[in-house]
Amino acid sequence: MKIALPSRMNQIDEHFGHCEHFTVFTIDGQKKITAEEKIASPAGCGCKSNVAQTLAEQGVILMLAGNMGQGAVNVLNSHGIDVLRGCSGDVKAVAENWLSGNLEDSGIACAQHEHECHND
Repeated sequence: MKIALPSRMNQIDEHFGHCEHFTVFTIDGQKKITAEEKIASPAGCGCKSNVAQTLAEQGVILMLAGNMGQGAVNVLNSHGIDVLRGCSGDVKAVAENWLSGNLEDSGIACAQHEHECHND
């Protein structure tokens, strides 16, 4: 299984649509990280890009994110990628916390954007 985290300098980026790249971890059946790769973030707004399709094609099934709008959640979900919001800190530590069962979705969607990406 693969999980993705919107990243900036090895930290969870607070806003999915503006991250430098996506850190993708491959997880084995023993819930251990076996590989790490970075997938470039597309230019422009994340919710209107093809990033959901790209990540799905790479085998990603879960996005561990800081925050994102409901439109981005819907797009990811439509490509078979579940979303867990409310994450922060070092990307590997966040992934390991999720693997340990210590993370839950915040349930809070970003309602304000500092750009023109609205997908309500």
